[in-house]
Amino acid sequence: MLGLGMQEILIIAFVILLLFGGKKIPELMKGLGKGVKGFKDGVNGIEEEINKPVEPKKDTTAGTEKK
Repeated sequence: MLGLGMQEILIIAFVILLLFGGKKIPELMKGLGKGVKGFKDGVNGIEEEINKPVEPKKDTTAGTEKK
């Protein structure tokens, strides 16, 4: 995982626990999860828009006569 060993991950987790405390971590993870979900939804929306078939534009001047 990004070249990190188990010791580095434990140290990072310990520092996060010290900085934010045990009560704030669930709130932070919930916010992070919502952010990731929003990002994925945005990416999926863009992919759908790109892959959507293109409809030819209708000629709006049909039926009108020039004099």
